[in-house]
Amino acid sequence: MSHTLGIRQAQKQKTRQALLDAALTLLEEQSLSSLGLREVTRAVGVAPTAFYRHFRSTADLGVALVEEALGSLHPMIRTTVSTAGDSGERIARAIELIARHVDAYPAHVRFIARERHGGVQPVREAIQAQLARFAEEVKTELAKDPESVGWNDDDLLMLAHLYVDQMLITASLFLEALEAPQEQRERVTQVAARQLRLISVGRRHWLD
Repeated sequence: MSHTLGIRQAQKQKTRQALLDAALTLLEEQSLSSLGLREVTRAVGVAPTAFYRHFRSTADLGVALVEEALGSLHPMIRTTVSTAGDSGERIARAIELIARHVDAYPAHVRFIARERHGGVQPVREAIQAQLARFAEEVKTELAKDPESVGWNDDDLLMLAHLYVDQMLITASLFLEALEAPQEQRERVTQVAARQLRLISVGRRHWLD
């Protein structure tokens, strides 16, 4: 009996993942607000009623995609602002990690970039909640840095949001350069490094 339940659970999880994958593919060409559940189920080859065994609505599916796209990034975000190494090493490490993530998961990055300000409120809120969590985690890492001595929590959180926003901007730039010549990708790296250095310089003089 337990073996049968295990098989059913595995099949249910497989179908759920297939619906997420199909939706992500369809969202390469449209926004979530225009996506119909019948499109998704047709792409997977299941009946429309099967959709509701996994998601309450396309908005609910979108929230699950946000979790899939951003939920696993928390360790990476913490690594990008780790106090290990000097400022230049940290910046290089952050840009390399972002570039590699965009190369590996372009559809997820494109989905977040589009839906962050899209028309589906639960998805916008899910993205904002994840970004707020990133900022809190970055703030915690920044507080460990000797350069943060004398900073209050509000200013550290403001700085953390600057870093998170800059990471999103850098990811978008790498996404645009995904199929571009290597020289364009190198320009993205150079621009991102200069922008992060500017934040770092401002940080060092904030208490002045």
